Amino acid sequence: MAGFLIFTILRLSMGLLAKATQNLPIGTAYAVWAGIGAAGTVIVGVLLFHEPASFRRLFFIFTLISSIIGLKIVS
Repeated sequence: MAGFLIFTILRLSMGLLAKATQNLPIGTAYAVWAGIGAAGTVIVGVLLFHEPASFRRLFFIFTLISSIIGLKIVS
């Protein structure tokens, strides 16, 4: 069951990336896709696995998200 759920999420994610490349350059779309994955992984780690949420860690996640928004704005 867990494998099916992971496969479904992966397929949806890749499908949305393919859809995004219809309107955005591939470099921007991939950077946004990877950035969302990285930020999401850190957030899940902090919330579910009690990883430390230090100022530096949160600062760099904020910087990453800001950069993703900046890429979207200039595309």
